[in-house]
Amino acid sequence: MSVSTVARIATLLNLSEKRVAAALQLFSEGATIPFVARYRKEATGELDEVELAEIQREHKRLEELEKRRATILSAIAEQGKLTPELEKRIRETFDGTELEDLYLPYKRKRKTRAGVAREKGLEPLALTLLEQQNNNVEALAARYLTAEVATVADALQGARDIIAEVINEDEKGRNAVRRHFRKSALVTSKLARGKEEAAAKYQDYFDYSELLSKCPSHRLLAMRRAEEEGLLRVIIAPEDEPVLADLERYYLKGYGAATQQVREALQDGYQRLLAPSIETEFRNSSKEKADKEAIEVFTTNLRQLLLAPPLGQRAILGIDPGFRTGCKVVCLDNNGNLLHHSTIYPHPPQADEAKARYHLEDLVDRYHIDAIAVGNGTAGRETLRLCQGIQFDRPVNIFSVNEAGASIYSASDVAREEFPELDLTVRGSISIGRRLMDPLAELVKIDPKSIGVGQYQHDVNQNLLKDSLDRTVESSVNAVGINLNTASKHLLTYVSGLGPALAQNIVEHRREHGPFQTRQALKKVSRLGDKAYEQAAGFLRIRDSKNPLDNTAVHPERYALVEQMAKDLGVAVTDLIARSDLRQQLDLRRYTSAEVGLPTLKDIMQELAKPGLDPRGEAKAFDFGNVSTIDDLRDGMVLPGIITNITNFGVFVDIGIKENGLIHISQLANRFVKNPADVVSLNQQVQVRITSIDRERKRIQLSMKDV
Repeated sequence: MSVSTVARIATLLNLSEKRVAAALQLFSEGATIPFVARYRKEATGELDEVELAEIQREHKRLEELEKRRATILSAIAEQGKLTPELEKRIRETFDGTELEDLYLPYKRKRKTRAGVAREKGLEPLALTLLEQQNNNVEALAARYLTAEVATVADALQGARDIIAEVINEDEKGRNAVRRHFRKSALVTSKLARGKEEAAAKYQDYFDYSELLSKCPSHRLLAMRRAEEEGLLRVIIAPEDEPVLADLERYYLKGYGAATQQVREALQDGYQRLLAPSIETEFRNSSKEKADKEAIEVFTTNLRQLLLAPPLGQRAILGIDPGFRTGCKVVCLDNNGNLLHHSTIYPHPPQADEAKARYHLEDLVDRYHIDAIAVGNGTAGRETLRLCQGIQFDRPVNIFSVNEAGASIYSASDVAREEFPELDLTVRGSISIGRRLMDPLAELVKIDPKSIGVGQYQHDVNQNLLKDSLDRTVESSVNAVGINLNTASKHLLTYVSGLGPALAQNIVEHRREHGPFQTRQALKKVSRLGDKAYEQAAGFLRIRDSKNPLDNTAVHPERYALVEQMAKDLGVAVTDLIARSDLRQQLDLRRYTSAEVGLPTLKDIMQELAKPGLDPRGEAKAFDFGNVSTIDDLRDGMVLPGIITNITNFGVFVDIGIKENGLIHISQLANRFVKNPADVVSLNQQVQVRITSIDRERKRIQLSMKDV
């Protein structure tokens, strides 16, 4: 890790070099972002997970830039063209675009028109014309006639091809064109010939144009998707005239015949080489920007979904609703273990509602069910009303559960490993029930892209998406803390410092030796060394441990410190946890050291105040309005709803029917809203007013203004 790298990252992110250096050092030693953010606050000056991720991301970018720089220097040196001045410029730049511009004239190319002209010996003619000193161009060109260059016109054409390539590879000209693209490039889309019917859903973009700099990410991604499908033609470019006028100021000298040759070469070079090259750059950069925004939306939604309040360890009856194939019913104990599964047929075509009601009543009584989880897919509304209409003999809360991705899970290797003997539909019902019990523990088993809370997630850079989603899952898992003795292998995989292999070893150790009694016992797990223990221990909880600190986020490396606090007060650690008056007697400044400062000590006090408390709260049941289908809706109706997805342009709301309604960003509040996530969150319960209904296209427009 070089000093210049640290300085560059610090400048770019507006952070101190000391904090950046500390973070990078910890990363190099194998520390994870959640661990550093939680347990190394003094070292990094309390950098949060977002800042740490940015440091890690920028460090990776600079490492890749250094590799590219070395490759370029080597390639130019092999050609014997690496001058001291060129080497200095290449070594000093940290801009990837500038680096590629410097390399472009030396880059090995496929056969080009300019390359063919050079092979014919026309480069001296091109360079003479480019100087624009000799206007007797035909006489000049005649000197270069050969068996391969039959006419003066052929010679001049070859010379213009070389000039066009020289201008295309000139850093000055490329930067001039970039300035125009940056300031005034339009993104324009047109309907592809004969695709009117196939492209119907993209009709807003059949003849569309706006400044690229103003085009929101969702619009750009929609146009690009349609282009990939062959339905639209999309062009990114500024008006030609101002760009050509700028280039002419750079390259034209006077008004003679030679200048006219250069002008023709310049116009050809711009249209054939420069404009397409810079358009590709801006296509890529605008796509990267749109990807980043879409991924940020997705990760924000995913985090909120993963951190949705759980119902907790209760006996659950889960239902995967259906019409023709019936509703698959499962009963789970308070640890999520399957006790029973069956099928009921309350809806058409069988419509055996009485038998279904009796069966559900019997199951609730027999398995002491505390709550019913009903999937919100096909027949979900009808099944929810069926359950709500039953008078059970015990208190039972009824929940509508988002089942997006349940079918993906039920057919996955994970589900087959858990329930090899069960049908796919039964596995889906189990997943729905477990989602109510603990959304985080169940959703980590599903590819996040299948959960249904994204925006164009299949169109963005898949590597960036995976990195961001994995980081979000890891952050969410570690923010909550995991019960070491009940967590699945898939949940343990995301704990700081573990991963699939160690997660599997923990599960096997638990199966062979029984529940862990202390955190310290983790060290007996096969291949779980000191570094993994350091990274993971603070995020793992043991509820009935011999040491009460094992059920808190206090790291084992600070147990001695807490024990010293209790000793100084003449009490036990359990007393320190139970009594706030004792904790208030402590002067935390007495316990600071080179490694431990007030940030860590304050965290410890917060943990002692709420040992084992789930930060997510608890799930609450929700009643939709008295509507069943889109035909029950009327303009102006005010209904309760739950936010199911957040995008850059607005939010989707479940209002109790099959179709979700949309609140456009402009209808979220009585003020300007830049980002919907600033106003609402996923799974939030809201009141909405219907502003318009398009029954043919099944689109419902909603508003939260003045509701």
